[in-house]
Amino acid sequence: MVKNKLEVSPLGKTWLLDLDGTIVKHNGYLIDGRDSLLSGAKEFFDGISEEDKVIILTARGSEYREMTESFLTEAGIRFDIILYDMPHGERILINDKKASGLKTAIAVNTERDQFCQAEFVVNEEL
Repeated sequence: MVKNKLEVSPLGKTWLLDLDGTIVKHNGYLIDGRDSLLSGAKEFFDGISEEDKVIILTARGSEYREMTESFLTEAGIRFDIILYDMPHGERILINDKKASGLKTAIAVNTERDQFCQAEFVVNEEL
């Protein structure tokens, strides 16, 4: 499968990722009784810089916090915070451009239960 290449700056990043259908099988914790990582998720997370922040968003109820965070930790998925009880609709990110013109917001929509097919390539000139 051909990946989209997205150029990013060498600056530290904040990663905002949905959970179900994006990192883990959609509703796997309900259907299968446990979560399962999507193919490519672990490798992607392994490539995120320690300087970066990882925020996971989910419509899951906070009553699933312990189960969810235990699974992600055991699977080696790094996160700084998980926000539970999010609405089921769109996730909208609004950010300002840097004075240099650097666009500071990127959005990627994936097919459900297929991990992100984008490749983030650092461009030192940005």
